[in-house]
Parts: sequence; C-alpha cells; structure tokens
Amino acid sequence: MKRVLLSWSSGKDSAWALYTLRQQTDVEIVGLLTTFNESNNRSAMHAIRQELVLAQADSAGLPLWPVPLPFPCPNDEYEARMSAALERARREKVTHVAFGDLFLEDIRAYREKSMAGSGIQPLFPLWCASADTPALAQTMLQSGLRAVLVTIDPKHLNPAFAGREYDARLLAELPSTVDPCGERGEFHTFCFDGPMFSRSIRFERGEVIERDGFYFTDLLPEEFR
Repeated sequence: MKRVLLSWSSGKDSAWALYTLRQQTDVEIVGLLTTFNESNNRSAMHAIRQELVLAQADSAGLPLWPVPLPFPCPNDEYEARMSAALERARREKVTHVAFGDLFLEDIRAYREKSMAGSGIQPLFPLWCASADTPALAQTMLQSGLRAVLVTIDPKHLNPAFAGREYDARLLAELPSTVDPCGERGEFHTFCFDGPMFSRSIRFERGEVIERDGFYFTDLLPEEFR
C-alpha cells in the first residue's frame, strides 16, 4: 500500500490527480500539501486564500499540510522548509508525494532531483503527452469537475479570461497556442466542485488585480453549499 501525500495547488489538475489516485486500490492518500505566502496566507502562484484551500481539504475529507513561505522566498529557504515537510512525511510513513504535472519534462526532472535521497518517491498519476491534454480537459469536464481561472499570464492569454469558468465554451475560445490544461503556465485555476469533493465550495469573485506581470482574480470565501 502506497501512503501518498498529494501536492495541492487548489487547481483542477491537482484535484483530478486526487480523483485518479482514489481509483487505485493500492493507494492511501494521507493529506494535501500546499505552500502559502506566510505574509498574506495565500497559496503560491494561484494566490488562493487559505480559507478556500481549507474548504477544499474538508470537502475532500483530507487534512491540509500547509507549508508557510516568506515572500520573497530565497531558494535555500524554500528547500529548507520543504525538507522539513518531507521529514514530517517520513515520520508519518509517507512513501510517495504525488504531483499533478502533465508533460513538462523539466518540471518532472526538478521534482525527481529535489526528492532524491529523501526516502520518499515522486508520483505522477496524470503524466501524458502534450497531445493528450485536449482529451484530458474534456474528461475532467464530463466528470463534473468545475473550476474558475484565477491566474492569467498575459503573454499567452488575454486577461479578459480572468475569472471565467473552465468549461467547454472557454476551451473552444482558447487560442490554439494555449494548452487546454494551461500546463505551460498560461493560466491557473481554482477547482470548486467535482467527483473528488463531497460538496461544492462556494465563493464570490472579487476584483482582478495585475501584479508581477500576471492577472489574479481574488476569490472571496463563502460557506459550503
């Protein structure tokens, strides 16, 4: 039996990784690992409020393993805090950390290198070819997964997509240069419903903010439906 800690971004790919892992009879998922900016309690890159990530974990029936990071965060500090998280995982008999990466070889190589010698193995339950992501996106939507675009890289995608729901209409309107799953960082999402959750996470869309070259949609927590 694999005891798996899942790297949790709050987006659709980590949510789908959770669903995929739960279909495997030899896997026990022990928690969701998320890094947060300790100055504002928001998740890294997606900038999701910690309250909403906690709501996801509760709906998934799993404990959240938060890793607070300073901002800015030097690489040596990042590695030290992640090493501490892995040490805790070892104490709790975790055998694997799973990631929702799809096809970027350099990202996978970085994960494997950073975990080498830790005694814990990386796991990539969604790994596929770049040509497979259109079908993967459709499979997610057909399963009932629902998400909203929270981060946009304007170098690749019009900021007007910020805050829109990830659905069939959006996929049809994406430029041909944008991966349907946003795997190259064109966009990031917040997953609020789907077969990995016991109930939907409610939120309100707040303002769209331009910061550090990206557009972020602020999501405001509500109670569960």
